[in-house]
Amino acid sequence: QVQLVESGGGSVQAGGSLRLSCRPSVDSYNGACMGWFRQAPGKEREGVASIYHDGSTTTYADPVKSRFTISQDTMKNTLYLQMNNLQPEDTGMYYCAASPYNRCRGALRGVDFRYWGQGTQVTVAS
Repeated sequence: QVQLVESGGGSVQAGGSLRLSCRPSVDSYNGACMGWFRQAPGKEREGVASIYHDGSTTTYADPVKSRFTISQDTMKNTLYLQMNNLQPEDTGMYYCAASPYNRCRGALRGVDFRYWGQGTQVTVAS
């Protein structure tokens, strides 16, 4: 069982930035994809961004394109989500996820991801 630990959430004003980090509990973990999902109060979970294990494919949800960047540091075995120009509608719990399935490539479907973190809260004030 792989556990994922997120960090980096917090509260910012609109227009601000945050960087989320996620690290698997197993240093040797090497799945097909890793990604970020979020869930706002009263709304369903939605995909934010994902990255294929070799970095060749990154996928973003339309609302975050040009503002968010997903990346990974293979030496540190850490996944990142750089979030710039944050807006109130970005508020929510952000979850790191990992997928062992190649079908995750280019997709942002929660069903394609097997392992999930506990989440880190992001709050953006207007």
